[in-house]
This record gives sequence, structure tokens and C-alpha cells, in this order.
Amino acid sequence: CLVCGDRASGRHYGVLSCDGCRGFFKRSVRRKMRYICKSFNSCVVDVARRNQCQACRYSKCLAVHM
Repeated sequence: CLVCGDRASGRHYGVLSCDGCRGFFKRSVRRKMRYICKSFNSCVVDVARRNQCQACRYSKCLAVHM
């Protein structure tokens, strides 16, 4: 997965991604979510910490062109 580094399950929204990031991105877009980072947008988004900061995870989704 280009977002979190987990094993990608296929090409979702134009990017190789896992089911977790695919679902997260889909929910974020459909619900028009606005996330705010408490650490100045500098959180690490990897397999172990991908659920800790939704703002940084969503930013990384956009950065890889989801």
C-alpha cells in the first residue's frame, strides 16, 4: 500500500492500496470529513500507526493521488 506500507489488495482509487486505506478514504470522501492533526501534520503513517492520526493518513492518501 502506498499510503501505509501494508500489503496492497489491488488498485483502488487509482493507487495500489490495502483494504484499510481504501475504506478509510472512501468513508472520508463520502462523509466529507475534516480532520485536524495535533502534531503539526508530521505524524508517521505506517502499518502499526496508521490509525493514530486520521488527518495525516488522509493527507498521505491525497499525496499519493488517491
